[in-house]
Amino acid sequence: MTRAEEFEELRPLLFSIAYRILGRVGEAEDAVQEAWLRYAAASVRPDSARSYLSTVVTRVSLDVLRSARVRREAYVGPWFPEPLLTDPYEDPERSAELRDSVSLAALLLLERLSPLERAVFVLREVFAFGFPDIASAVGRSEPACRQLAVRARRHMEAGRTRFEADRGEREELARRFFAAFRTGDLEGLTALLSADVALIGDSGGKAPRVASEFLGPETVARVIAGLADLFGRLEGSLEVHELNGQPGAIFRDGDGRVVTTWTLDVVDGRVRTIRSLSNPDKLAHLGPVADTRALDREAGIADGLAARLDGAGPGSRAGA
Repeated sequence: MTRAEEFEELRPLLFSIAYRILGRVGEAEDAVQEAWLRYAAASVRPDSARSYLSTVVTRVSLDVLRSARVRREAYVGPWFPEPLLTDPYEDPERSAELRDSVSLAALLLLERLSPLERAVFVLREVFAFGFPDIASAVGRSEPACRQLAVRARRHMEAGRTRFEADRGEREELARRFFAAFRTGDLEGLTALLSADVALIGDSGGKAPRVASEFLGPETVARVIAGLADLFGRLEGSLEVHELNGQPGAIFRDGDGRVVTTWTLDVVDGRVRTIRSLSNPDKLAHLGPVADTRALDREAGIADGLAARLDGAGPGSRAGA
């Protein structure tokens, strides 16, 4: 094969590695493109294109991640990874690891690791790279990489939540959840939420919000029902869609522009966490993005929710 053909064959793997390290679609695509430029310019063709390109994309991603962590310290409110519609890399022998590692819950756990721990975990636990290749990719010795892998695995296991194993049950719960949303069925919504449910929003300070987090089934159900009513004023549409391998939805305004995305974490047959992402900088890869501040002025979403939540109990809102 030519270099270009080899690269195109490996592109899905390279993007999947970069996305899990960075949590950003655009940055992952840039890292993959940089890997191609270096591969195309290399004077000597490497023995293994897979090893060479994986090393390059990992090193580029680590450099980007280290600078990004400084920016994230100044980020307004909760930070979520960019939603991923479809993971381009498939491996039947590692389908469970791939699906689990791309969920928002797993990506947020990866955020707790150091950049090196994150890269080693992704390469070893998700993609099953050998330690010689991992050592080359991150610039550390094999024993050091083994220690990094152990620490990363321990941190990930400590923070991991047990999710519903049956995909069919998750999809059915999501169908009922979004059906209740469409009709504003407060009782139906409440029945689908766990006792410790949280609705968490990432706006990055660039979209209207009443609070960054709502807690408890009654409060969360009231917020969701209120959003359904207010969203209806915009004549918007809801597209149920798997995001990061989890049940979710994309909300669009009357002109088809993206307003926000939701993803659902399901535990023991109930919705445990709803993550709402409305930062326009993280939605552009899904299509044209709505001006949510203008929509808020039109529909009074923030004021309407605030009025509906005046009777909410203490601790039901955070980050207001």
